[in-house]
Amino acid sequence: MKRNILIAILFFVSVFSFGQEKKVKPYKSGEWLEYKMSYSGFLKAGTATLELKETLLDGKKVFYAKGFGKTSTFVGWFFKVRDTYESYFDKEDSKPYLFKRDVNEGGHIIKRDTKFDHKNKIATIHDYKYKTVKQAEIGDVQDMISTFYYLRNIKTDTLKSGDEISLDMFFDSKTFPFKLKFLGTEILKTRFGKIKTLKFRPIVQAGRVFKENESVTIWVTADDNKIPIKLKAALAVGSLRAELKAFKGLANSFKIIFD
Repeated sequence: MKRNILIAILFFVSVFSFGQEKKVKPYKSGEWLEYKMSYSGFLKAGTATLELKETLLDGKKVFYAKGFGKTSTFVGWFFKVRDTYESYFDKEDSKPYLFKRDVNEGGHIIKRDTKFDHKNKIATIHDYKYKTVKQAEIGDVQDMISTFYYLRNIKTDTLKSGDEISLDMFFDSKTFPFKLKFLGTEILKTRFGKIKTLKFRPIVQAGRVFKENESVTIWVTADDNKIPIKLKAALAVGSLRAELKAFKGLANSFKIIFD
């Protein structure tokens, strides 16, 4: 159960968000988001944060994003988790250059870096736990974190209910097809007030984590920031709920409906 909670936390933090027009920047250096997670509606499962800043990579100015997830104190008594995901990606097209994964899930350790050579269509994976280096062929891919920012630049104002958006994500030495279905708009009551949102459903693999292949629903703010504000997921055991708890450094105004 605890492993399912963490995977869903990282799944949520790392991917789903969309933008309106590419000329409107949906994010900027200094953006910081924090989410609270609860299991089966009442048990506090943990927290997750995602922060963005500008940095240099091999002499090139890039964006650096860091996602961090941890279990709550109560859940940590049984299954302590401290996971960090990092991505260095292009400031213009969000193409990933370096993806770093440092995972500690109840003593299960993963420490792995993936470097992307888009010119030669090769990803080089350094596994520090097993002290191995291997390569894999790639196409036009995103990593788990850069996907979040890439999608925020996609035009969504012409989407109709039932439309789908697809991309390829490279994770754990393999390329996986990723698809989102647009479900329409919805007004949500949140801790910040009423928010107009865009509603999406990722097509996920049923089995170990999720109950069925359309069991996750995500609400994204329908402003120029396009940040996820709520997630609900039916897991193989129980359910997960995630909500935006705090934010700062947004590129655009956070729109609240007053009535």
